[in-house]
Amino acid sequence: MPAPIRLRELIRTIRTARTQAEEREMIQKECAAIRSSFREEDNTYRCRNVAKLLYMHMLGYPAHFGQLECLKLIASQKFTDKRIGYLGAMLLLDERQDVHLLMTNCIKNDLNHSTQYVQGLALCTLGCMGSSEMCRDLAGEVEKLLKTSNSYLRKKAALCAVHVIRKVPELMEMFLPATKNLLSEKNHGEILHTSVVLLTEMCERSPDMLSHFRKLVPQLVRILKNLIMSGYSPEHDVSGISDPFLQVRILRLLRILGKGDDDSSEAMNDILAQVATNTETSKNVGNAILYETVLTIMDIKSESGLRVLAINILGRFLLNNDKNIRYVALTSLLKTVQTDHNAVQRHRSTIVDCLKDLDVSIKRRAMELSFALVNGNNIRGMMKELLYFLDSCDPDFKADCASGIFLAAEKYAPSKRWHIDTIMRVLTTAGSYVRDDSVPNLIQLITNSVEMHAYTVQRLYKALLDDISQQPLVQVASWCIGEYGDLLVSGQCEEEEPIQVSEDEVLDVLEGLLVSNLSTPVTRGYSLTAIMKLSTRFSSLNRIKKVVSIYGSSIDVELQQRAVEYNALFKKYDHMSGDGIFTVCLWSVFPVLQANDLLDLLGGNDVVPIIQTTVPTKPASAGGELLDLLGDLSLTGQPAAHLCCSVANSHPAIPVSPFIPPMTAYNKNGLIIEFTFERSNPNPNIAVITIHATNSTEADMTEFVFQAAVPKTFQLQLLSPSSNVVPAFNQGSVTQVIRVLNPQKLRMRIKLTYTHKGSPVQDLAEVNNFPPQSWQ
Repeated sequence: MPAPIRLRELIRTIRTARTQAEEREMIQKECAAIRSSFREEDNTYRCRNVAKLLYMHMLGYPAHFGQLECLKLIASQKFTDKRIGYLGAMLLLDERQDVHLLMTNCIKNDLNHSTQYVQGLALCTLGCMGSSEMCRDLAGEVEKLLKTSNSYLRKKAALCAVHVIRKVPELMEMFLPATKNLLSEKNHGEILHTSVVLLTEMCERSPDMLSHFRKLVPQLVRILKNLIMSGYSPEHDVSGISDPFLQVRILRLLRILGKGDDDSSEAMNDILAQVATNTETSKNVGNAILYETVLTIMDIKSESGLRVLAINILGRFLLNNDKNIRYVALTSLLKTVQTDHNAVQRHRSTIVDCLKDLDVSIKRRAMELSFALVNGNNIRGMMKELLYFLDSCDPDFKADCASGIFLAAEKYAPSKRWHIDTIMRVLTTAGSYVRDDSVPNLIQLITNSVEMHAYTVQRLYKALLDDISQQPLVQVASWCIGEYGDLLVSGQCEEEEPIQVSEDEVLDVLEGLLVSNLSTPVTRGYSLTAIMKLSTRFSSLNRIKKVVSIYGSSIDVELQQRAVEYNALFKKYDHMSGDGIFTVCLWSVFPVLQANDLLDLLGGNDVVPIIQTTVPTKPASAGGELLDLLGDLSLTGQPAAHLCCSVANSHPAIPVSPFIPPMTAYNKNGLIIEFTFERSNPNPNIAVITIHATNSTEADMTEFVFQAAVPKTFQLQLLSPSSNVVPAFNQGSVTQVIRVLNPQKLRMRIKLTYTHKGSPVQDLAEVNNFPPQSWQ
């Protein structure tokens, strides 16, 4: 056979290909020639053919048929053959191929070879693709080479030992004696760097090793001090800094050794301060060292002044032109803001400026950090900046920004009017991007602000006249008009000059929402319900009945169902409309509108949801499903009406009966739900269950929602919760009241959803062990 072409010629030929098909044809032709040569057992050109095969493998073409040829080259006595063979083994073999076990003996022989370069090849290959079986078999040879006086081999042996420890952690103690003298090496380019890598790996994987190596902190400090104080060293100088790679590695090891240990942290405080103040910041190399220094300072038990210095370094990073450095600084500040809040506050203006950055990643990090910096002292200024950002940011940010503003305003609002105004600004600016769960939360806020009802309904009515495209705004406004429409038309508002509006004008606006193409089905449901509720507040009863009856034949199943049920209420309870009970009965015909989702999660057909008196998050899914959901909960019979009347004036603050012991219904991940019980005085057939949710963790549980489902034989009602945030460290609780009609032998399934440390949590539980005396 003619001699195969050389690797350089092959590369030159492949690069001349004009199309991918032409290149593929060249590769296939050459692979066919290589296969023929392998079948001929041609030892002369095996090295050349494998080298070409590796090049084609790097181009993405299959080269698995050359695996055995690599093993043959490894067994060769020629160094050039071994070099290509070991390179091929590292590229083509891993633990998924059983072929790699065949080279164990070859590697063992080469580890004991008389030539250091052959030993180095074997160490590199074992450290790259050695399996756990190979590591167990060859760990002894690696340990011997780690003790040798040859610095070339000790460096490679240390890196190979790192791979062995990762594959077989129980072999870690084998290398412990060999680590005693590793840090005493003068040639830090060859040995010290790999030694620190090995020590770091051992400390990360074993608490015992961590305790053992803490005594090396003074030695590591001396090495780091020599590096920053030494003059120019051409061998290890990078941009005027002596061996920055070794400095970074030492800082990482110090961070591990000093975490949670007072003595070690104190021993390294001075050197960390020197590194932080003496490192050049004009080059990216210096910034890398400073960043590792900051991480080390934040992780160990460092002095308060040193922590302030570290945060100031991150503050300077925010002014850097490099986007990567700014992003790293924002991410690091976000991690430290909880522990060093005041120090981070000093850089608030710089952080807010990052909201204007064109880079999306930097903008998002700056937004998250800005919300973390909000407190009672700066709430007005920060909200002004964040509202400006909300007005001008990309649509991808609006939902998160709106939710963050709602949470911050709820937690730190200086006054209720300011809170209402902030919400109005968000709804008018980015209403379409407000999440669905925000609507009921906002309604709950408005409900609790009794003195602001007239002001709020007037502001929302004006907003409706200006813009009906923002659906969450329209939904909140519709609910408020339906609930406080009498305050709107009465013109009673102490907060600002009242507007003059008639009942017909209000109804015109709500009817316009029903026919608008901009309104979603959910919004139309809010509007129709608002019109219905105004029947107890306005004198235009005939007009309202006419509107409701028209939608009794709507093609929208949800609207049709609501209209039919409202017509039924008009006929059944018309004589009660003046007693204030009619409005409560409106809610009795609507189960909690998320109940379908809860039933799907809980499974089974024998459960019905608890009826909730707050505004639902979503509309019911379909008419037929809603009727099925109601089950045997009568809409027209006396029990349902009686239940509505009994809770008309209820409030979550229910006194606990002394003779009924409380019970723990749920205890997991720091969240404890306790039930307390009491009889309803007006009706002894109704039992009152008050849930108390407490949180023993170090972080608040936000967006807390309690849901429940019970068998169809029971009738229940779930009142509004006292809050949607369960405070940390048991510094408060969330209470919520459940009323139960005929509760003998009650069974209940509950669903809990909340956000903890930025992560959403959802869990299900079943409660069957209710105290018998609570129903007697």
